[in-house]
Amino acid sequence: MASPAASEVYIIDASDRDHAVRTLWSEAGPASLDGKSVVVKANFNSDDPFPATTHPAMLEALLGRVRDAGARSIVLGERSGMGKTRMVLENRGAAGVAARAGAEVAVLDEFGPDGWEAIPPDGLSWERGFLVARPFREAEAVIQTCCLKTHRFGGHVSLSLKNMVGAVAARDPQDGYNYMAELHSSPHQRRMIAELNRSIPCDLAVMDATEGFSKGGPEQGTRIAPNVILASTDRVALDAAGIALLRLYGSTPEVMRGRIFEMDQIARAAELGIGVKSATDLRLVALDSESKDLVLDMRRILDGTAEGFRRRDALAGPGGRSRSG
Repeated sequence: MASPAASEVYIIDASDRDHAVRTLWSEAGPASLDGKSVVVKANFNSDDPFPATTHPAMLEALLGRVRDAGARSIVLGERSGMGKTRMVLENRGAAGVAARAGAEVAVLDEFGPDGWEAIPPDGLSWERGFLVARPFREAEAVIQTCCLKTHRFGGHVSLSLKNMVGAVAARDPQDGYNYMAELHSSPHQRRMIAELNRSIPCDLAVMDATEGFSKGGPEQGTRIAPNVILASTDRVALDAAGIALLRLYGSTPEVMRGRIFEMDQIARAAELGIGVKSATDLRLVALDSESKDLVLDMRRILDGTAEGFRRRDALAGPGGRSRSG
């Protein structure tokens, strides 16, 4: 039985991305963005096609929702970790999609000292805190879209919590301190990923699980095709649901092991109050008949009543239909 404070994760068939995003927005999106400044964080960590990075159709659908909700200004903010950000955004089609939607592109690694806000290390696993891009701190609404991926460089998963690493400075523009070197060499990496999310607001997170990587990641890996899109106002709930989906298809030992809410990223984020604290506080909502069986399987995994397994239709989604990204 879900608690009164339960967070919903909405799930819908992704055969028509635009329709799926419209439906998800009507359930979980902000009631109004009239006159508000909005920053959008997509996933463009590398110059690789979906599901390593945000699909252009997803970005177009999401920016369209933000624009039609009355946003005064829209900024697509990004910092790539495996490539030159401006080139990645051009090559992946994001810059063109943003231009057509009337959104400004903010290449965060081109920001000087005034473009960042320092978050102190008090109570955190970060040695000297970290820097968050000011647009994310100052926006009146933040929307993000992430992918469904594992992370072989110590993060274990790269979902909505991990996606926000791209809103943090790689280096301090004043003294050159390398925050990403600290992150990726730390035994506390997954806790650090969770911690930075406390300082970055998020009004809605959309996970494009049309396809994903169940092993490897973040830029390449074993492809799966659930053909669903998930959305929530709660990043912890969304990532827990994403991990259940990965387990359903069979994933890495680190992802498959133990209870989901005991995994480092999830447990630390829940501890900090970023989202729900347990699987019982998470409600999965199927928005169409195609997703109902999938939701039941994910619920059993979240509750610990079923082991993850590789679906027989690993390249097909609910109902065994052919899936394309």
